[in-house]
Amino acid sequence: PATIIDGKKIASEIRAEVGAETAELRRQRGVTPGLAFILVGEDPASQVYVRSKGKACEEMGFYSITRQLPNTVSQQQLLALISEFNVDGKIHGILVQMPLPAHVDSQQIIEAIDYRKDVDGFHPQNVGRLVIGLDCLRPCTPAGVQELLMRSGNDPSGKHVVVVGRS
Repeated sequence: PATIIDGKKIASEIRAEVGAETAELRRQRGVTPGLAFILVGEDPASQVYVRSKGKACEEMGFYSITRQLPNTVSQQQLLALISEFNVDGKIHGILVQMPLPAHVDSQQIIEAIDYRKDVDGFHPQNVGRLVIGLDCLRPCTPAGVQELLMRSGNDPSGKHVVVVGRS
């Protein structure tokens, strides 16, 4: 029989745990995690996604900043913004919302992000580290699915799993 996994309940539990860890990090080391979102263009789905992630950051006590750029932004302007976030000590993670306009080389943008701040886990160094089993930032969708399975008592270890989609 199928079991329904209550994703909203698990997400709420995770946010509470992360919020407590954030408060402890701030108390012990004076560090507030910072996340930068870069949104190019006016795609409604992307805007909703980034806005919801910003709200989650706020709920967990993170510092976050969203930079919305026009669809006409140049490759160089986008690279310059990434470079700013790469060296900004208040920013610990960078998320460039995909897809990007056709005139922007998405791979070059991904590779410009400091791999240690690549929260999507798309940087080639993170992909390589993931493949060989080293510690790295993991792509959020599969990591989230794995967390949902584990927290609901469905350990996928040793089981045959089918993943539908490419995200």
